[in-house]
Amino acid sequence: MSQLKKSMYGALSLALVFCFSCASKTAKKEKKEKTKTCCQETFKPTWESLAKAKPATWWESGKFGIFIHWGPYSVAGYKDGNKGYAEAITNHMYQHPEKYVSFFKKKFGAAPPEFGYKDWVKLYTAENWNPKAWAELFKNSGARYVIPTGEHHDGFVNWDSDLTEWCATKKGPKRDLIGDLAKAVRSEGLKFGISYHRERHPSRFTDGFKVHDKPFQQVAEEIKRDPSAADLYGPFDYSDEFISDYVARWKEAEDKYQPDFMWIDDVPILYAAKGDPQVEKFENAYKKMISDYLNHAKEWGKEVYFNNKGKHRNFPEGVGCDEMDNMAVDKIGAHWQNPATLGISYAYMQNEEIHDLYKTPEELVRLLVDVVSKNGNLLLNIGPRADGTIPEGMQRRLLAMGKWLKHNGDAIYDTKPWKVYGEFTGDIIEEKEVHYNNHSMRIHEKEYRYTSKNNTIFVTSFQNDAQDIHLHELHSLDAAKIKSVETMDGQELKWSIDDHALVIKPKKNNNFYLATVYKVNLNL
Repeated sequence: MSQLKKSMYGALSLALVFCFSCASKTAKKEKKEKTKTCCQETFKPTWESLAKAKPATWWESGKFGIFIHWGPYSVAGYKDGNKGYAEAITNHMYQHPEKYVSFFKKKFGAAPPEFGYKDWVKLYTAENWNPKAWAELFKNSGARYVIPTGEHHDGFVNWDSDLTEWCATKKGPKRDLIGDLAKAVRSEGLKFGISYHRERHPSRFTDGFKVHDKPFQQVAEEIKRDPSAADLYGPFDYSDEFISDYVARWKEAEDKYQPDFMWIDDVPILYAAKGDPQVEKFENAYKKMISDYLNHAKEWGKEVYFNNKGKHRNFPEGVGCDEMDNMAVDKIGAHWQNPATLGISYAYMQNEEIHDLYKTPEELVRLLVDVVSKNGNLLLNIGPRADGTIPEGMQRRLLAMGKWLKHNGDAIYDTKPWKVYGEFTGDIIEEKEVHYNNHSMRIHEKEYRYTSKNNTIFVTSFQNDAQDIHLHELHSLDAAKIKSVETMDGQELKWSIDDHALVIKPKKNNNFYLATVYKVNLNL
């Protein structure tokens, strides 16, 4: 070949390489931009669009969070008869004043309207509060995220607000409770959300869920005596002004703290007055508020999520995670969340502390494993005292859970449900009614729960097994595909499969603590 032809072929080859290279780069760029556009889809204020929001990875894998009810209602630490939710006193004390006169006069020296809920705010001091100590406790409990109340139904705001004088930086604690806790929690590597309950505020100091209402008589008298209280107790209807303020308050917290989780409470007005134009406006405001939050989170570079709470779900199925007080399910379904109480009350109830009426560490571990085995997250609630201290009984239980999770957390974090959530054998040895959920918890002589990760099935046993363990739901496993069965610290156990069950021979003296986990490792 002549030198000229060689030069021509060389130039052509370079040109082709350049073209292919450019085409490849263009294709990669287009693919990258297409992926970027897909992942950064803008959410619209419609249920169809909001249903496309996927659970945050950290939430799906975290499994265990801490919920906190803390506000001026913590000052009383009481509800009539020491029954129910202590935070409900804000409504109940005005609905049935005769039931509280004796308690109020003994505790405060006076009762409403002379000394009402607005006057409790100055006693909500948080004087002994140490957010760093709280965050360390939550970390040591094994929790992966924390969600405190930003504002409950009572109208008092726990963050630094420019929209109301009734907030923690201007009254009561005189510090930014949400901001300080967010910093402390995130410094421990935990995620931080905010629970927002103002959707029920217009009905909190009235007698029912109505679009337009008037305050209880004592509340009206308090406002007459102190007009500034109107901003705490009111408004008493779902007016355009309320809806606008409702959204503005969340937006303020969203901008200041960039929460990882938006937690919204049950909204009875959505079904109590369905079809009312104001309720429709409120529902539309919800859609816009949630879509804005999701879109802003993308600008922050964060994965976030939100809940769908209530006896009657606030939103259509598939929008946010299903949630209800002390929620319990009996099947594996879409990922859900159980905001569970340590005792009965969410807010601090002094009677529960005095008589140590909280769930035992054994019950709490059982609850956690049961929820996770059914594709749920446990959001375990605590109720601190008004001075910012967490009752010792609560701390002790959180640390017990942390001790168990430190050894057995691999069976909880980052797991998925197995084909079935578990099994039980033997007689029922205990039966409890789950508060609020009309659900009966039955505990049998032998109970097991299953979770899975990669090639491992985790079997959690809630009893100290002295005899062979017969797992009937695992009898269909191919023995040739079982690599080993071992304890969480790696000690291999003898096993066999018969026609009815996978049989595991447990260790003797296995130092049982709350629950034991066995690993069934598969060759897949």
